Amino acid sequence: MRNRFIGVLSVGIPLLCLLSVLVYNLPPVNSRLAWRVDELRTRIKYALDPPEQAIFVPQQQAQLTGLPTPQVAVTFAPTATVTPTLPGPTDTPAPSATATISPTPLPDQVMLGGVKYEDQHGRWNYCGPANLSMALTFWGWDGNRDVVGQSIKPKDKDKNVMPYEMQDFVETQTTGLSAIVRSGGDIDLLKRMVAAGFPVVAEKGYYEVDYTGKLGWLGHYQFVTGYDEAKDILIVQDTYVKDGKDHKFPYADFIEGWRSFNYLFLVVYPQERQDEVITLLGPWADPAWAFSHALEKSQAEVQTLSGIDQFFAQFNIGTNQVNLQQYVDAGYAFDQAFSLYANLPDDGTRPYRILWYQTWPYWAYYYSGRYQDVINLANTTLNDTISEPVLEESFYWRGLALEALGDTPGAIADFQESVRLNPNFSPGWEQLDRLGVGGG
Repeated sequence: MRNRFIGVLSVGIPLLCLLSVLVYNLPPVNSRLAWRVDELRTRIKYALDPPEQAIFVPQQQAQLTGLPTPQVAVTFAPTATVTPTLPGPTDTPAPSATATISPTPLPDQVMLGGVKYEDQHGRWNYCGPANLSMALTFWGWDGNRDVVGQSIKPKDKDKNVMPYEMQDFVETQTTGLSAIVRSGGDIDLLKRMVAAGFPVVAEKGYYEVDYTGKLGWLGHYQFVTGYDEAKDILIVQDTYVKDGKDHKFPYADFIEGWRSFNYLFLVVYPQERQDEVITLLGPWADPAWAFSHALEKSQAEVQTLSGIDQFFAQFNIGTNQVNLQQYVDAGYAFDQAFSLYANLPDDGTRPYRILWYQTWPYWAYYYSGRYQDVINLANTTLNDTISEPVLEESFYWRGLALEALGDTPGAIADFQESVRLNPNFSPGWEQLDRLGVGGG
């Protein structure tokens, strides 16, 4: 009897496990349970290996000869195409930066109508698609967050949508609309744009208790649609918080969160109104001026701030130097940023997710010949800051560095993984095509 019982268990348990796997992978079941499984996996991973304790320590000095050279300047202008790094849209002429800012006084209060609010709930990391959808529907686009998400976030576990991906969607997937991305913005510029009828998407950071139950820093987009000068507040559409429609955000709090993304903003506009947008942007119409301005801003801030704010200011110095093609200087700037990071408390203050959203250190180290630092940084990011290695950009940059060090098979494997994680990730496909292989 006992042997028969053991025999039943030996057959029944594997069958039960197989049945469970089959049932779990049914789309209606998977859509309901996948996030719970991922949450449990993340809790276990972070309990055993706390991501806030992961520290990257740069090891190399810049090489000054034989370095790879980008084919064009690194900008967010709609004509920018950087090879072999991340490309921008290519089908819209870059605006000229000859206009000046209008001296017309701004109204004390503005609240734009015609905003169709969308939240990000019920989807994974969906603030990018939701905010871009609101920016598009404001101008009459007939779509929603899921239409955007199918293109720029084709897989649930994609942790972030980059600004260039949002810009590219506008330029290639809509009719009659364009988008411009710039850094180094300020509150006065936001007010000027909104007062003229052009709402703005800003990329920011904030601290929140996440689904693992721990306080941590996260990246987040917000759609700015109004302001009240008497109360020193911006009016934003926040896709995450409860009652996020027409959410009121004090200027000072907004700036604090905005700093962690180099004061980056995106404006969607009808193509026939481009001249108006250029006039409103003033010098920001020139991407080189915008990055130079942002660099001066971050260099001033790093002298006066402390703690986490000083870290973000230092990180921004490297970001702006990369975009001005000052790669060696940028590498040193990021070295200092990572040193500041190591001295932050690991009580939730350290923004361990920052390489999920901003990949500029890879640019700096790769283009100054510090290939092993690229690999080490990617390994830290993929293995120690995230429950699953699902960051296509980190695989991509590690692949470039591996190839530079002579490991072509390793590079191919990383490029293949980048496009497996995001089938629409064109830089990975371009590298595989260049190497004469497929996606695996």
